[in-house]
Amino acid sequence: MNTLNSLPLADRLDIIVRASPRLMQVLEIARDLALPDWRIVSGAVYQTVWNALTGRDPDYGIKDYDLFYFDDSDLSYEAEDRVIKRAAAACPPTLSALVEVRNQARVHLWFEAHFGEAYAPLTCSDEALTRFVAPAYAVGVRLEKDGRLDVAGPFGLDDLFAMTLRPNPHRPLAKGWATVSRGVLTRWPNVVIEGPPALS
Repeated sequence: MNTLNSLPLADRLDIIVRASPRLMQVLEIARDLALPDWRIVSGAVYQTVWNALTGRDPDYGIKDYDLFYFDDSDLSYEAEDRVIKRAAAACPPTLSALVEVRNQARVHLWFEAHFGEAYAPLTCSDEALTRFVAPAYAVGVRLEKDGRLDVAGPFGLDDLFAMTLRPNPHRPLAKGWATVSRGVLTRWPNVVIEGPPALS
């Protein structure tokens, strides 16, 4: 662990992701689907890191694997649903219900009705990361054809590895922030919450 701690954060993330068999399986499936501008994001990434940092099983607390892609050639739900079904068919039964596929080119069409907040159209999948509720959540990874792990983290990786949860400085405080942070603390008590108190 001391050797791992001496490495740059991006290298540490690479090692941790590759040490998770299920996350690597999802990444390999996603790579083979060859969706445009795709990434595995959010909980599948930050929770895997926090599990490694706290000595837990790599899959602890992970409820799903968010697979983002960006395709603005057809914004219909029917087009997205075809991709969702293709991804489900590519997964083994143990994973098909856990991989959640979302076309980021469509998010602005349903976000406000679902979450009660306005959401301007995105121009790419990585732009979605800049709107996540917390910097620690705003990390995505993609497995390239040559086996390299490509990492996107618009706020850097410091919060992720410091296990610090603070509001995104570029957006209003997310609705339900206290509930979100409370849920995090029940699974990872080591997390430091900055901003409004977790228990309110």
